[in-house]
Amino acid sequence: MSDEKKVRAALIIIGNEILSGRTQDANLQHLAKELNGVGVTLSEARVIPDVEAMIVGAVNELRATYDYVFTTGGIGPTHDDITAECVAKAFGLPLIRNAEAQALMEAHYAKTGRELNEARLRMANTPEGAALVKNPISTAPGFRVENVYVLAGVPMVMQAMLEGLKPELVGGKMTLSRAVASYIGEGNMAAGLSGIQDKYSALDIGSYPFYKAGNRFGTTIVLRHTDDSLLEQAVQEVADLMRSLGGEPEFQDMSDG
Repeated sequence: MSDEKKVRAALIIIGNEILSGRTQDANLQHLAKELNGVGVTLSEARVIPDVEAMIVGAVNELRATYDYVFTTGGIGPTHDDITAECVAKAFGLPLIRNAEAQALMEAHYAKTGRELNEARLRMANTPEGAALVKNPISTAPGFRVENVYVLAGVPMVMQAMLEGLKPELVGGKMTLSRAVASYIGEGNMAAGLSGIQDKYSALDIGSYPFYKAGNRFGTTIVLRHTDDSLLEQAVQEVADLMRSLGGEPEFQDMSDG
């Protein structure tokens, strides 16, 4: 089993509209899967409002804890889009009108014939010294300061930004997932599963009950680690446990991660 250090990331989802339920977040799942594909594990996610102290505090806490921090939301043209200035304050940097970002936006708006007003130019503001994260969808860029990546909240734009920046992320081994299910109650498996977790302490083993029509209930066990051979050993022990309890294990096809 490899002792290679796990590369970990956190996500800060910023926006009152998420917390109110008006907008459903669609970025967390996509980010987690894409990061795992380059060997980065999303280890924490927070949803916070458009409140300066909370954004600054979360950025500073998480950037000191994780290898990478991603934020989504709050970089648009309106008064409540305060992420850029909050990240600048977190790093103790002045917020500037980024000349490269402004040039990109001027060219885009000249091409489309739309007005580039002062509100839209707010989207060219970044902390001083920030590197831009290109936006191939609507041009207004995100940015990076040290290990913090500031991305759009609109899923299509966020996904395009992420795709462009992935090559610069340095990850470890990709986390693999295996799943096995059976029509056995979670409580019946608890003791045996606890023993397997103790034996394979390096693995992340989760238990997820399910219910199907016809009063059929059961449990899916999901195991995650970077070592495929270790995963396979543990999966077979889970399957043996299910058989010992009178169940028939069903090995499920899962995408890695």
